Amino acid sequence: MIANYLAKGKKFVEAELATLLASEIPEYSRLYESMNYSLLQGGKRIRPILTMAVLESLGEDYKKYTEFLCALELIHTYSLIHDDLPAMDNDDYRRGHLTNHKVFGEGMAILSGDGLLTYAFELCTKNKVVSAQICKECIGVLAAAAGPNGMVGGQAFDLLSEGKHIPLEELKILHKGKTGALFSAAVELGLILGQADASTKEEYRIYANCLGLLFQITDDILDVVGTVEELGKTPGSDERQDKSTYVSLLGLEKARAEAIDVANMASQALDNTTHDTRILEALVTYLVGRSN
Repeated sequence: MIANYLAKGKKFVEAELATLLASEIPEYSRLYESMNYSLLQGGKRIRPILTMAVLESLGEDYKKYTEFLCALELIHTYSLIHDDLPAMDNDDYRRGHLTNHKVFGEGMAILSGDGLLTYAFELCTKNKVVSAQICKECIGVLAAAAGPNGMVGGQAFDLLSEGKHIPLEELKILHKGKTGALFSAAVELGLILGQADASTKEEYRIYANCLGLLFQITDDILDVVGTVEELGKTPGSDERQDKSTYVSLLGLEKARAEAIDVANMASQALDNTTHDTRILEALVTYLVGRSN
């Protein structure tokens, strides 16, 4: 079930993404080539698919909100481009391809990330279905997730933590911003667009926090046990940069046990709702067992 849903969602999102970035100004063509290079390389598209699943669980048609779905992926792709830069993680490969700065140079990679991030907010304003108030709320959620109290804050803390062995509680703060913020935003967009009630919002937000944490724990595990063929990038980057991870702090087996505990908490939150959450629950199982 979940494999088919992910494949369907990925196909839908990527068809929409392919229509977005073009310029009528020839002098800007290299910038747009660089943005499309990273945006259209593939990936799981898990964040917009998560919003799709939340909307469907609330009885909404996600196809009415494609601008918001694509905005999530634009922001995520921007973060990957900047993450890979020599001043950050200094990675050579992403999704099985050379990283953006390896192909287009560092300056163009920075500008490509900037372009993707800012266009995400412009894209939201192009939706013709939602009210101005709902659009404003959605943009606010995305901006908060991408900003200094979200992804940027987490990335800054990550940068400052290199070469240090930070305690687990600080690691959770780091990843709540760097990874978890956009997962929470993906769920929150679905709740806003689907006009969920207060009780549903409370349980889905718990689920979102757990899902973001689960993604990061499994990411840390895969950086140790995964292969370059599975991951599409060189494994072992956390160890090379002497970063604290769930594996370095807990050990591999305890990290796996922690992933199971977090997955159970996510599922429990969904059990407390009256909506059809089968796909959302299946996403939890998928993340626990993922290989890339």
